Amino acid sequence: MTEKTRKIVVATTNPGKIAELRAMLDLNVEWHGLDDFENISDIEETGDTFAENARIKALGYAKQTGLWTIADDSGLVVDALDGAPGVKSARFSGQKMNDRTLLDHKNMIKVLELLKDVPTAERTARFLCRLCLAGPDNLLIETEGILEGIIAEKECGQNGFGYDPIFFVPELEKTVAQLTPDQKNAISHRGNAIRKLKPLLAAMLETA
Repeated sequence: MTEKTRKIVVATTNPGKIAELRAMLDLNVEWHGLDDFENISDIEETGDTFAENARIKALGYAKQTGLWTIADDSGLVVDALDGAPGVKSARFSGQKMNDRTLLDHKNMIKVLELLKDVPTAERTARFLCRLCLAGPDNLLIETEGILEGIIAEKECGQNGFGYDPIFFVPELEKTVAQLTPDQKNAISHRGNAIRKLKPLLAAMLETA
């Protein structure tokens, strides 16, 4: 008797995120993105925390598709800014534009401006990711991944996206944007959350 393949939705339209999960989890799963379903309504992220937003998205899309759904919410938390940008990381500058690279730059400029008089020792920050797996009626698994660092004084590096060019990792003496994709995945907040998810999901697949 062959093992049944479980269908799981990744709450994204980004094929890169789906490919990343497929590669890192390497489980007997048939992965789907939101683009695989017609008439999917966008779920608004109304939570005050990354965890709340991940739950809202996972449960909302699981209800619509009838399938287990994985959602994540992540962003930058800066201690000297009382936790900002936090859940507003993607829209911290208040700008609305289709050019993601330009928006990322404007978000970084705002962080750097707010920290312009803050000494290095007080520029501590972390990338935080919350992952949630939910069924149509209940939460199944939640994990968290964190990457600690310091906000640099200027942008440095061409790789990655978001706040990567200003997020300095002291142990590596580089910003995240100076790392190769493999180096980033090995330490990233999202990678850490996915690695925690794998054994928990594997166990659920065996008993589901």
